[in-house]
Amino acid sequence: MPKIKTHRAAAKRLKVTGSGKIVRTHAFKRHQMTCKARKAKRQLKPAGLVDSANQVRARRMLPNSL
Repeated sequence: MPKIKTHRAAAKRLKVTGSGKIVRTHAFKRHQMTCKARKAKRQLKPAGLVDSANQVRARRMLPNSL
């Protein structure tokens, strides 16, 4: 039986917390920040959680970090 490989793109974008939740960063935060409102930029700061609809898919891509 071969080793289970981690999806490297997912490993760079997602992180599993100690309680088992999957944390992600928000989109639309890379460039063109000058035209975005201050409130919008502030709301993009904290890390978000992966939605429950996508958690099964994310856990399958990160088998070794659970």
